[in-house]
Amino acid sequence: MPPKKPRSSWSPALKAFGNALRKFREELGWTQEQVGAKVPISGSYIGQVELGKTRCRREVALSLDAILGAKGVLVTLWDDLVMDAAYPTWFDWPTIEAQAAHLQTYQCLVVYGLLQTPEYARALLGDEESVHARMARQEILTRDDPSPPRLTVIMYEGVLHNLVGSKEIMREQLAKLLDAMSSRVVIQIVPTRIPLAGTAGSFVIATLRDTTKVAYAETAARGFTLGDPEDVLSLEESFDDIRAAALPSDMSADLIRKVMEERWT
Repeated sequence: MPPKKPRSSWSPALKAFGNALRKFREELGWTQEQVGAKVPISGSYIGQVELGKTRCRREVALSLDAILGAKGVLVTLWDDLVMDAAYPTWFDWPTIEAQAAHLQTYQCLVVYGLLQTPEYARALLGDEESVHARMARQEILTRDDPSPPRLTVIMYEGVLHNLVGSKEIMREQLAKLLDAMSSRVVIQIVPTRIPLAGTAGSFVIATLRDTTKVAYAETAARGFTLGDPEDVLSLEESFDDIRAAALPSDMSADLIRKVMEERWT
């Protein structure tokens, strides 16, 4: 069986806009950081736009057009290419995840990937390459520049009870959840049966630094990246409904500790 062809991490429409942005920037001899400072957004964000790895808001396109003296070209391209260029379902999620200012996720089967221990991930994934990639993704939570995203995790209580690997692995994993809880990492547990809004499966909503929102929904076969505003709004409403059934953070911590001590000791 031939090896699976890796998926592209950029959208052709977004890349076309990015190419035009880079052309105007280079004609002025400016760096990405210099252009970003004038908007103001980060130079790394300008780089992501130029590579077609993210879509900027129209307001940003307007600012860039004026700053670079593009005479309406960038705005026209945005209207023609970017406005309707919803993230393709195959779009590489870690690329978006790394740009997030806030991540909100509901998990009903396993611990969220950004909070997994290596042993827990290994029991789920099996191969070391996948484990290494998952651990590398977690670096966004401890980075300095840009600042790490805020993380809000709503988790069904059954995740705490489902055996993954061994008792030792589960105890270590629950301990990590407790250690991770902070002002920037909120974990809340839904202690009763899964709310109706959560029966469709796990999902993540990423709010990017320009306030664009993108979502990732999991299915049995694979995950899908969703950029259509209606799709994202639907998941936001589901998230709010599920969160309404969750315990506050302090009570969630007590429940995690109780399960860790009573079930996994």
